[in-house]
Amino acid sequence: MLISWNITKACNLKCEHCYRDAGYADKNELDFEEGKSLLADIAALKVKALIFSGGEPLLRKGLFDLISFASKIGLTCVLGTNGTLIDRQAARKLEASGLKRAGISLDSCDQLKHDKFRCFQGAWGLAVSAMNHCRDAGLDFQVHTTVTKKNIGEILNITDFAKDVGAKAHHIFFLVATGRGKNIDDVIPSAAEYESLLNKILEKQNGFPLELKPVCAPQFMRISRQKKIHTRFDKGCLAGISYACILPNGDVHPCAYMPLRLGNVREIKFSQIWSGNNKILCQLRSRQFYGKCGLCEYKNICSGCRAAAFYQSNGDFLAEDPNCVYEPKREKNSKKIAI
Repeated sequence: MLISWNITKACNLKCEHCYRDAGYADKNELDFEEGKSLLADIAALKVKALIFSGGEPLLRKGLFDLISFASKIGLTCVLGTNGTLIDRQAARKLEASGLKRAGISLDSCDQLKHDKFRCFQGAWGLAVSAMNHCRDAGLDFQVHTTVTKKNIGEILNITDFAKDVGAKAHHIFFLVATGRGKNIDDVIPSAAEYESLLNKILEKQNGFPLELKPVCAPQFMRISRQKKIHTRFDKGCLAGISYACILPNGDVHPCAYMPLRLGNVREIKFSQIWSGNNKILCQLRSRQFYGKCGLCEYKNICSGCRAAAFYQSNGDFLAEDPNCVYEPKREKNSKKIAI
């Protein structure tokens, strides 16, 4: 199981695509003691990894202590960051706190293009410096890239750059039109462009030393089976099945990109929300999807991107994923599948 905790909404950047519409801290963010209680509850679930994210997590007071506490109680901690605040000292403190890996955003090999997307002059240079500082501190890092029409042609160049700079992985995020991303939904690639890029990513993975993972494009699981290319992953979309997101104020969502409130950890423990009979979670886990996704022979390993389905069907998280070109082999049925 994988959990992402957006520990703050504060951020020093104003990225065009930010799913959390980050900028200023939420006045109702979980405090340090509430955070420790949450972490202890999560640890009891035998969670595979906990992602400290934001906003920009390095703006959260007590971050290093929270990571240290989480590490000591058995959680594998990783960080999602824009990288602009990781200097030599911060990298050393992150490593000393027990952090296992930092995920640093880089959306182009072109400095100007990256800076424009991140709305911050110098963001590219600071992000690359952060990678060097992490490497020098003995802290593993990976590169995170958001795919749009603006950079879709250079994704594999960024993969090569990630290898050259010493990254352990390149995670490639396919844009979901939520938060400020709604303002730039016209740069979301077409389904055919998704399919083409996913094929290229998987072909690149064959024999490549870095782990390549498409995120919010679960059809990569279908393509890997079709091409007989091995990956370590066994599921596409994990929303509500083996993944959840906790917001700065304690609200729990089945996915960072899907604003469906399951409960709040101030009112009920996360473990109880996760293990209870929440209707939304039961629906996601049933995989009783509509349209092509409901008919697809790959649905148990793919599930379609539930967030993309949600945003492009006026809120129906069980709808078919509009970003997939595949036509299922089963007999077509336009009627909704009963839950």
